[in-house]
Amino acid sequence: MTTIAPQDLDLLPTGQSLDDARAEGERAYELDRAHVFHSWSAQSQIDPKPILASEGSYVWDGAGNRLLDFASQLVNINIGHQHPKVIAAIQDQAAKLCTIAPQYANDARSEAARLITERTPGDLNKVFFTNGGADANEHAIRMARHHTGRYKVLSRYRSYHGGTDTAINLTGDPRRWPNDYGNSGVVHFHGPFLYRSQFHAENEQQETERALAHLDQLIRFEGPDSFAAIILESVPGTAGVMVPPPGYLAGVREICDRYGIVYIADEVMAGFGRTGKWFAVEHFDVVPDLITFAKGVNSGYVPLGGIAISEKIAATFANRPFPGGLTYSGHPLATAAAVATINVMEDERIVENAARIGSEILGPGLRGLADRHPSIGEVRGLGVLWAIELVTDRATKEPLAPYGSSSPAMNETIAACKAGGLLPMANFNRIHAVPPCTVTEAEVREGLAILDSVLDIADSHVGS
Repeated sequence: MTTIAPQDLDLLPTGQSLDDARAEGERAYELDRAHVFHSWSAQSQIDPKPILASEGSYVWDGAGNRLLDFASQLVNINIGHQHPKVIAAIQDQAAKLCTIAPQYANDARSEAARLITERTPGDLNKVFFTNGGADANEHAIRMARHHTGRYKVLSRYRSYHGGTDTAINLTGDPRRWPNDYGNSGVVHFHGPFLYRSQFHAENEQQETERALAHLDQLIRFEGPDSFAAIILESVPGTAGVMVPPPGYLAGVREICDRYGIVYIADEVMAGFGRTGKWFAVEHFDVVPDLITFAKGVNSGYVPLGGIAISEKIAATFANRPFPGGLTYSGHPLATAAAVATINVMEDERIVENAARIGSEILGPGLRGLADRHPSIGEVRGLGVLWAIELVTDRATKEPLAPYGSSSPAMNETIAACKAGGLLPMANFNRIHAVPPCTVTEAEVREGLAILDSVLDIADSHVGS
């Protein structure tokens, strides 16, 4: 049990007394319930947990209990909570220049763009800054449509691209359904996912070949000249951490080249070290035309997203205005945080840590859990981006919770995680193991031990 009982603490990492922090947490909860409208929620059915403090891989809840953050909040705290160098950079920038309109140049924005383009593959040497991942994907689609003069866009099922209008229509999970009126120009297709193959494949080579054949046929049936872009998460995140099989993304690149379709790599979740590379697409030796990013670019300390743009697409707007923009594009506080984050990741070898932890500790540890727990149908991932697929029957792959929903068994399992000191990310029948890229070996083993105990609950539902 890793939970620190409230009576064992006098001070939180902030230096604040536990009693004072509790009082603030209670007040925050009261005001939240009275005035805050939460995303993706039925407002009367939620009970938001107050968080009093955070540090590194941990957060402290409203009772003073310490929880190991195996969710990295929304898979965005890549450098851990409260990194002092990034906080100092934000403070210094606030004292110097809090905000400036996007039509002016400023050093934080310019330096952030330089650091990002130094790490992008190929010739993606321009950056358009946004406020987050959803509007990065919105503007990337707009760029592709104006670059090609076409309208329709391809996106896979089992994907997530954001909550704004175009982005939610691009999304291939049930959050799209209430927002989809069939007029967005988005055409969905099946991507590769061998564990639940749509193509009756028996191995990764078959899955790649059949998934590419399906995509190519769909494009030909829909009309190749009608498609502006295809958008793909390099490694789908919330939808299930389905690492593409060898050759798939290279095949997508070839299809895009054949039909003049812009290839957009959505790296909002998978980028900036999460998979053990600066960008997940690097694992597959593919250069897209556009890369969208957010989350890990500054670990969410200040909202920031953006698009890395190839020379060919940037040239389209050299003498023709790009019809898009945002008041806070390249906000100085956000880009100063990005500069500090990228430098910290480089100096402290955080990307390398994520790769090592995934290959030597987290991946093997999760596979060890699968050997002991019949409720685990599959574990899959890269770096510190992993999913545990929970089932009631390994043979039939019947999920512990239905697609698009939860279940009492899944709720019980997740509640036990939190009671045991672990803050997990859960979606449908999966637990995602996505700690910060800075996570230590000891912290991973702590999380694995809690999961090992908790999964006995999921095992009790096997065969039910």
